[in-house]
Formats: sequence, C-alpha cells, structure tokens
Amino acid sequence: MVDPSLKEEVQRWLTALNNDPIFKILLKNSNLTKVQAETFLIDILAEKIVDKKMTYEDKAKLRSLKSGVSRGSFNRTLAQARKNVIRSIYTVILLGYLGVFEDPRLDIYIEIANKIRAYSERYREIWEKGQIDEDQVKVLQTLQSEIEKSLLTLSKPKSLSKKL
Repeated sequence: MVDPSLKEEVQRWLTALNNDPIFKILLKNSNLTKVQAETFLIDILAEKIVDKKMTYEDKAKLRSLKSGVSRGSFNRTLAQARKNVIRSIYTVILLGYLGVFEDPRLDIYIEIANKIRAYSERYREIWEKGQIDEDQVKVLQTLQSEIEKSLLTLSKPKSLSKKL
C-alpha cells in the first residue's frame, strides 16, 4: 500500500514538472510521450524518494491519475519508455561512432545542455537553501527564458542547416 503523503508528494512533483516550460519543450522534442516520461521517472526515482524497494503495483498507484493505473498498464508503458530511452541512447552512440559530434553545427546543442545543467543546479541550490531573494529569481527567470528560446529554435530541423 502506498502512503497517501508519498502519493501526494509525487503528484505535486509531477504537476510541477508538467508545468515547467523547459520540461515541456524537451519532452515535446524527445522520443517519449508524457505518460512514458512520467512512468519512467516514477520507476527510476520513486525508490529514491521513499528510500526502500517498491513493487510495480505501488509504483503504478503513483501515476498522476487519481487511482493510478493497473500494474499491467504501468509495466507496458514502462517497457515502451525504456525501449525509447535505449533507442535514444543508441542514436547518440551511433552519432559519436560516425564522428558527427565533431561537426560545429552541434556545438550549440552542447552549449544549451550546459546552460540547462547550470540552470537546474542553481535552481536546486536555491530550493534547498529555502531562501530566495528577488535577484536570484530574476537571474533564474532570465536564464529560463534564454533556454526556452534556444530550445524552440534548436527543435526545428533547419537548426542543423549549414546556413545557420
């Protein structure tokens, strides 16, 4: 049985994540559906949150639907998500094998990845301290806006054009 406070905490986290504009852009341009991403995250992170092993039946109850989903539905969605994640990783490995990452047109993708990492680290630091001042909020908002604009531009096929 899933502790109601845990389910509530996971639901709040998933809702916040689904409202995050950067997450939305990344998800839209990924190989995962919203449901697959949610299911995969629950599978990977739920045990870290509760610091103990969880059954797939309990994990299924953490899904954002009020009653969760059946264990079978959770497992099918999780299998789809895992397959898509593995295929994405293989795509990255293939591109590395082919030497595509040496192309300067991909530098901007690495730059945005670094910006996102810096943004999330700074956000996490501020969140953990619990002391947020106006200047910090402005810096985060500016960085978030820059990241959103860059991601929207980079999600277009022409972003890999030689002309850019």
